[in-house]
Amino acid sequence: MSKQNINHPLFALGFRAFFALAGLFALLLITLWTSIFNGTLMVDNYFPNIYWHAHEMLLGYSVAVIAGFLLTAVKNWTGVQTLQGDKLLGLCLLWVYGRLVPFYSELIPDELIALVDFSFLPMLAFFLAKPILKAGNVKNLFFIGLLLLMALGNGLIHAEILGMTESSAETGLDLVVAIIIMIILVIAGRVFPFFTEKGLKGVIAIRNPLLDILSVATSAVVFLLLIFDINGWVLTGCSILAVIANTLRVAGWYVQKIWYVPLLWVLYMGYGWIMLGFIFVSLASISIVPSSLATHAFTVGGIGVLTLGMMARVSLGHTGRALKVSNTIAVAFVLINLAALFRVVMPAMVPSGFTDFLMISTYCWLAAFSLFIYVYAPILSTARVDGKAG
Repeated sequence: MSKQNINHPLFALGFRAFFALAGLFALLLITLWTSIFNGTLMVDNYFPNIYWHAHEMLLGYSVAVIAGFLLTAVKNWTGVQTLQGDKLLGLCLLWVYGRLVPFYSELIPDELIALVDFSFLPMLAFFLAKPILKAGNVKNLFFIGLLLLMALGNGLIHAEILGMTESSAETGLDLVVAIIIMIILVIAGRVFPFFTEKGLKGVIAIRNPLLDILSVATSAVVFLLLIFDINGWVLTGCSILAVIANTLRVAGWYVQKIWYVPLLWVLYMGYGWIMLGFIFVSLASISIVPSSLATHAFTVGGIGVLTLGMMARVSLGHTGRALKVSNTIAVAFVLINLAALFRVVMPAMVPSGFTDFLMISTYCWLAAFSLFIYVYAPILSTARVDGKAG
């Protein structure tokens, strides 16, 4: 049997398989979690329920999107082919096994469950580092470091569950959220100005390297304070600085015309949720709002909105299609923002309505990803329309 024995378009490039998996998992995960949260479904799980939800949203869904994006982007950055065919299938299966084995905790040793789940990020980092090193593209080894830090966060979660530590899981989850947001902020500096100029003829986005550094650095400081549980006015002040730096950064790229282009406004809205997350961090640090609202501004808002928008755009561009979404996907973009609105903003304004708002948010999330899968499953699983490879 030849090495390249799988030729299906779904395994031609990383974004295809992993975006498909991410979209399907976003539906399945939230459906299962809603049933567990409501008490209508009881399942044995290696993870405690609340850790399972957080772990799978971050190290399941979000990591799948990151894997698909980086496997595709590294090929562009280096000119070296990344995983495809049977090797890509193997990596996808490792990710799938990581989602499944926690439900077999009575049959599989906990250590093996942890190993299967933990191994994905180091494997991804290895397969990304090879083309980066081969091309001498050393500046992008930065992303390998971030993936390994994310793996460290995952390791801290498993360490507590395995009884190796007493209280490291929360720290691990905080570290993973921080790294995902850091990846988003770094990628945003590379692609937002380019996407804006490409999507709007005659527009020049202002790039400011100093603001790029300040926005990422101030954001990193905020997350470090959160990880080390430093609250009060120190955290409030640093959060405000992060909001200011990121606002100034985005202001250089922003033009009012983005609101006519769904593929642009969804990305800017996602960035806006991240900045709102820092605002909520500052408010939570002086006990004005619950810290969970900041967490969900970063996750449902920042990560949820931006990943959906990026998957939509990358999938079109790398399958040779016009960079214009259908009305169906524009509706999905609205729905994912409504999911964040009802999970973050409405509970902050009317805390007594939390349960109702949570259900509305859930339905909006499920509707958004249902539309994504409906539209993009054929795109991801068929050959490029221009006949090129990928």
